[in-house]
Amino acid sequence: MDSFKTACELLPARLRELLYSSGRTQAEEIRLRTGRQLSLVLNGRELEAGGDKLRREELMQVLEKATGASLHSAAPAMVNGYISYKGLRIGLCGEAAMSGGQLLGFREYSSLAIRLPRECRGICSGFIDRLTDGGVDNTLIISPPGVGKTTLLRELIRVISQRGIRVSVLDERCELSASGSFDLGRCSDVLSGVPKELGTSMLLRGMNPQVIAMDEISREEDRKVIDQILGCGVSILASAHGRDRQDMLKRPMYRSFFDMGVFKNILTIYRDGDKRRYLLEKL
Repeated sequence: MDSFKTACELLPARLRELLYSSGRTQAEEIRLRTGRQLSLVLNGRELEAGGDKLRREELMQVLEKATGASLHSAAPAMVNGYISYKGLRIGLCGEAAMSGGQLLGFREYSSLAIRLPRECRGICSGFIDRLTDGGVDNTLIISPPGVGKTTLLRELIRVISQRGIRVSVLDERCELSASGSFDLGRCSDVLSGVPKELGTSMLLRGMNPQVIAMDEISREEDRKVIDQILGCGVSILASAHGRDRQDMLKRPMYRSFFDMGVFKNILTIYRDGDKRRYLLEKL
């Protein structure tokens, strides 16, 4: 999948030309804000792409294309703060419409953040043998947003699956597989666009997995999902936002996971200048 090219397809011609002329095809995000220049995130730093300031109608053109010219039909998904387009996650900001404490949608849009997923083969080669020694134990990937936990999770799924282990992938936001654009290995089965609570039951009943992989466990509802998987003797491969294990221990849900010994492997990703480093802790 060429995520840069896919993102460019969404943009009006003026913005598309700006992106291509920038030469920054390895960007991690494209940022669009009304009244501001188009910008790119590269190695964690945001850089302006130049050109005129973004007009409201240009931002709305991107949204119209991303939703198949039907903002109304996409409204239920937008209350989560993002929409998906061909494996891209597009974050939304603007003036929210609220009723009775519930978010109904947006009255006005002011910013979009287009995340550009990558396939990075070989990034787990330095620790994959230690991680899978004796089987695949429950593993949690930790990193701050935008540092690469989804990319690492995607590669781990592929490598483990290629070793003949059945991995059921709960791709709630359609980012791990990008609707089939990424190769997740010969023994992977992907369930996309389904909430974790429902998807877990479907996979356990129907796919006989040895491992269930999912991105971003963060809600109390996810605790029930993990309990359900553990109760069936299936291993978990998951990710979460955080700086490191000590940071996660400050939050009750994760602290309870560690206290109960749920996760046997912790993989932490951190930046070292323009490079990413991976630390494996076996608990």
